[in-house]
Amino acid sequence: MVSNRPAPEAPFVPSQRSADTFVYGGARTDDEGPWEEWNPTAESVRPPRGKHRVAKQRGGGGFARSSTVLGVGVIAAVSAGGMASADTGKAPVSISLPDLPNVGSLISDDEPAEDTTPTLSSFGSVTTPYADDTAPQSAADAGEALRSRIMAQVESQQTQVETQAQLAAAEAAAKAEADAVAKAEKEAEAKATAAKEKAEAEAKEKAESARLAELATQYALPTSSYTITSTFGEAGAYWSSGYHTGLDFAAPTGTLIKAVHSGTITSAGWDGSYGYKTVLTLDDGTEIWYAHQSSISVSVGQKVATGDVIGRVGATGNVTGAHLHLEVHPGGSASGIDPGAWLRSKGLNP
Repeated sequence: MVSNRPAPEAPFVPSQRSADTFVYGGARTDDEGPWEEWNPTAESVRPPRGKHRVAKQRGGGGFARSSTVLGVGVIAAVSAGGMASADTGKAPVSISLPDLPNVGSLISDDEPAEDTTPTLSSFGSVTTPYADDTAPQSAADAGEALRSRIMAQVESQQTQVETQAQLAAAEAAAKAEADAVAKAEKEAEAKATAAKEKAEAEAKEKAESARLAELATQYALPTSSYTITSTFGEAGAYWSSGYHTGLDFAAPTGTLIKAVHSGTITSAGWDGSYGYKTVLTLDDGTEIWYAHQSSISVSVGQKVATGDVIGRVGATGNVTGAHLHLEVHPGGSASGIDPGAWLRSKGLNP
């Protein structure tokens, strides 16, 4: 620790006059002029050369050069303390100090007193572990900040891309689900339509079957124990028109011929190539012709019911054998229709 010996106090000479008159360094004479208040300055308290004397100030109780003494105290405290450190979480900062001058060298007789308050530059070099790395550290911090910003932007863009992809996937899934629902609805509708059509067809078929069953009770085949030998529309030289105009039921002579439906006998007798022929007119105007009969059992104007006997099978007229020639003429028309189809429409199967 550096210490300096104290400066000797200035000698005090008692005044020859009043005790209230005080003169630095001696007594005041009357011819020195009127009394003025004395304010000590650096020049007025300058000690005699070589004696390093510090004048005592009235009522001050302190040092004349407070800033100089304060600087000396700071230097002494730093010198005594060695190295100052603070608990800042970082490595301590080392401070190197030069040899401290004594108080006498700070207060020189030859040079005017100046403010010698010590500054950080007077203590020598101050080194810190961060002084030389400030610029690189700042550049590194700036680079890290830029990198963090770029990475944040990349993450933001990636998040946006992922969000858009998720939205697109959700839209595609929703569209696929909507398409699937629409397809399922369409298939269900098609199935329902098919089922409805099938049900309608079945109902229609059932109704037709019922109708035919009912007609079967109202209609009957013209004969029994027969064989179909010629059908409607067959071509041949046996028929004057060049084709067959009816349906032939081959059966033994004398086989009963019946009314296919209820109606009225409108014709009964011989008719050339038809031989003995009977015409039955139904309630709807359809004419049923029975030809080649061996005998006739009814007369014109007679009402008959389904299944009533109207004659017998024979071989009269232009024939090659015993059979019943049956023709159907809707509305009494000259040209007939297929008797087989007409019988089937009535629930009969010739």
